[in-house]
Amino acid sequence: MKMLSLEQELKENSYPGRGIVIGKSADGTKAVTAYFIMGRSSNSRNRVFVTEGEGIRTEAFDPSKLEDPSLIIYAPVRVLGNKTIVTNGDQTDTIYDGMDKQLTFEQSLRIREFEPDGPNYTPRISGVMHIENATFNYAMSILKSNNGNPDACNRYTFAYENPVAGEGHFIHTYMHDDNPLPSFEGEPKWVSIPDDIDEFTNLVWTSLNEDNKVSLFVRYIDIATGKYDTRIVNKNQ
Repeated sequence: MKMLSLEQELKENSYPGRGIVIGKSADGTKAVTAYFIMGRSSNSRNRVFVTEGEGIRTEAFDPSKLEDPSLIIYAPVRVLGNKTIVTNGDQTDTIYDGMDKQLTFEQSLRIREFEPDGPNYTPRISGVMHIENATFNYAMSILKSNNGNPDACNRYTFAYENPVAGEGHFIHTYMHDDNPLPSFEGEPKWVSIPDDIDEFTNLVWTSLNEDNKVSLFVRYIDIATGKYDTRIVNKNQ
């Protein structure tokens, strides 16, 4: 697999949809994640990220313009002990509840599938970061329709043990902008991760399509201590 430029991947795709990046900082001391949302409709664009506990949730920027909250209002990030869960939908809660009952990440997602938003059938993408005894590993998942056929759900889980410093993986919902929107294909993309949280936040935010980007969350977690720094950027201010 060839390491790709995250900046280039974002700049060359006007609509990757929602995306998750997980990896390890170049100096090897931080577990890193980023989650962004984009929108083509006024309902999707009418959102901001706000802090909720140790995680975040989406909420309507202008509540009077909120049309259908079912697939756009959710908690993308929740923390369960030494696990940080990042997803593009309310399956964050499903994973949280499942892992709280000692189910695995993959087992927790067995009761979920892609979003019921035909003809797109948006994939559910998820990630979990596990930090324990100064070690870090992570996994990513995508639940998608069978090449646009909603009669079947294809489930893929990718686990990364002892991730290498300066490396991460990027998964997103759509291959590119189209009608209907084509689901992501293949393994999560191999990308580089810098040391500085502000550098990384700026790289992702400025690389996303100006018209379609909505919000960005970035977190750097110290692998030795569990302490973290967070950045949230919202287009709607």
